[in-house]
Amino acid sequence: MSLWQALLSSLSTFLYCSLPPFPSPTRFFLSSFTIFPFSNSNSHLTPSTSTYRKIKCTYATMPPYQEDLVATETTTTTKDANGAGVLDLKTLIEELESSIEVPSVFICPISLEPMQDPVTLCTGQTYDRSNILKWFSLGHNTCPTTMQDLWDDSVTPNTTLRHFILSWFSQKFLAMKKKLEDVQGTALELLDTLKRVKGQNRVRALKQLRKLVDSHLSTRKTVEENNGLALISSLLGPFTSHAVGSEAIGILVNLDLGSELKRNLMQPAKVSLLVDIMNEGTIQTKMNCAKLIQTLLVEGNPSETVVLSSLSLLVGVLRLVRDKKHPTSVLTGLILLKIVCSRESVRSTIVSIGAVPQLIQLLPTLNNECLEIALNILEVLSTLPEGRLALKECPNIIPSVVKLVMRVSESCTQFALSILWAIYKLAPEECASKAVEAGLAAKLLLVIQSGCNPVLKQKSAEFLKMCSLDYSSSILISKCMLTATIQWKWRKICS
Repeated sequence: MSLWQALLSSLSTFLYCSLPPFPSPTRFFLSSFTIFPFSNSNSHLTPSTSTYRKIKCTYATMPPYQEDLVATETTTTTKDANGAGVLDLKTLIEELESSIEVPSVFICPISLEPMQDPVTLCTGQTYDRSNILKWFSLGHNTCPTTMQDLWDDSVTPNTTLRHFILSWFSQKFLAMKKKLEDVQGTALELLDTLKRVKGQNRVRALKQLRKLVDSHLSTRKTVEENNGLALISSLLGPFTSHAVGSEAIGILVNLDLGSELKRNLMQPAKVSLLVDIMNEGTIQTKMNCAKLIQTLLVEGNPSETVVLSSLSLLVGVLRLVRDKKHPTSVLTGLILLKIVCSRESVRSTIVSIGAVPQLIQLLPTLNNECLEIALNILEVLSTLPEGRLALKECPNIIPSVVKLVMRVSESCTQFALSILWAIYKLAPEECASKAVEAGLAAKLLLVIQSGCNPVLKQKSAEFLKMCSLDYSSSILISKCMLTATIQWKWRKICS
């Protein structure tokens, strides 16, 4: 490289890195002054106008110069969202990076993250200080972007770009802070409105508040801290319209309900409204009702019998489980049904409304998460005589359950074997015959050889012995198509 090229590059780097931040009147000077980072093209240094234009355009979109936005040489902080303390550039980037699109000129070419301490090399390329120093520590003596050999390995702080970055992030942070304050103010206004209005005006206010609660975590805190929970809960009663109830439930399901409020929601009139809305509302409303009921039942409230005694609730939950068009609703319904089944007092009722055949019919269509919950419910119901009878009477129940052994998870295998064992105790010969025909013996041997827990292995070994009682060794081996190794293991277990 010639001497004049080196001097020209050094002058450009000096101008590019050393210009201080300018107040608004000086912007025209900056926009008309050509700051050209250089790039290598055909062995000659040529101005990289694209980088210049990016900086120029980004800075041109900033608001008029303000002392509280653009920091001075010694100050690189701005107030936090609560107006207390300060946030430095690193914190600002962490707060905003995931929620906004950062201009590419602020991105370090090495880490592809916003630069916190930009420095410029002799080639005119700018990097974050920590990244370029790490590059040098690895033994490189080139510019990472252009791959030019560096004739000067010193780095020059790019104070101008650094102030641009700080100003841009400060502007975005203050805008976010103002938006947050506006949202919280709107939430407080809506809470005040709900105290005064009725009819469609109440529905509109609740709908607006629900949207805010859905999209802003800060709104939830505002509602909780300003007695909003008690206010919204008071709107639910025997004469509440479904329109008001649906919106109120949509808000409550996203908030942190205290024990006192949960007891309040357990009142018969409120439970009756909740169940009615779950049976007649939209799919989202049904899911909200199911989630709210889950919350009320999780703590084992003494007054939960008011909820559990509702036959309409159980019917509504099964409708939710059968909704194949909405997989999320199936999962929500199954979780609630599992919680309900954990109460012995209602298991017989669940069996009597046809839950067992409906769940068996759904098994082939469920994803792994839903499948495990469904099998768990069936296992619980199989502890009842009427539950075992309902399982036995389901068509193709044994082949359907045998397919699930060693298919999804160890828990699913355990649930499936418990269900088969319950049917076996009711009709041993019939169950053993169908299970062997469906290939259960081979799967039981796989369970015994696997790393499953000892209890499951022991149950599999006992089941295998029961299945082998009605068959000779040769017939069982031929039906199961066992390999020579598995045949030897089977003889050892059954001997």
